[in-house]
Amino acid sequence: MTILLVMSLVSGSVVAREVTVSAAASLTEAFNDIAREYQAEHPGDTVVLNFAASGVLLQQIAAGAPVDVFASADQVTMDRAQQLGLLAVDTRVDFASNALVLVVPIDSTLTLTELASLAGERVTRIAIGQVDTVPAGRYARRALEAARVWRQVSPKAVPAQNVRQALDYVARREVDAALVYLTDAAIMPERVTVAFTVPLDVAIRYPVAVVATSTASDAARTFVAFLRSPRGQAILGKYGFAPP
Repeated sequence: MTILLVMSLVSGSVVAREVTVSAAASLTEAFNDIAREYQAEHPGDTVVLNFAASGVLLQQIAAGAPVDVFASADQVTMDRAQQLGLLAVDTRVDFASNALVLVVPIDSTLTLTELASLAGERVTRIAIGQVDTVPAGRYARRALEAARVWRQVSPKAVPAQNVRQALDYVARREVDAALVYLTDAAIMPERVTVAFTVPLDVAIRYPVAVVATSTASDAARTFVAFLRSPRGQAILGKYGFAPP
């Protein structure tokens, strides 16, 4: 009887699971909210969040950092992770999309209506994510090259370690403009304004996957599923992300 009682108590208990999620900096507010909702729906689970530029996160995972879920702001970074064998098989999916915009300080007197405007003499400093590690920086360069103004604009570039740093530069009026995501601009409406949406020949979609070395793969898969659930999508939508 005692043995049966102990077994019953164990089987009825909540198994504690910790899920470490490395996510692109642009997902900060949305993922903080998602983590709270996920934990409320899965008592006993704890979500540990780590935010940085997608390329930096990839470097951490490749170096052996204990990560269960990787959410990138672009396909290129996730492709590299897959090529390195860092992702669990058949777990990669897209969960959100975004847009690239040009933002300026809220009190800016500049009239910027297209990328060619950035080549003008009045624009002297433009915050752009580091192309090697920041997806927003790669998207920015791609757009500027397509507009045939990269050569004129690149000397004015102030490199940012992630898209949020680029946003901060504008908010503090340290630069004339910055190329960031639409969702980033939305978090500082009292300090920055969107000048225009940047045309791109590729969609900005966010992929997520379970890391191959995860020690909590079941919980990691559950978290990924939550991102794509109606509740997860609603939270992402609240922060300006569109469906994938």
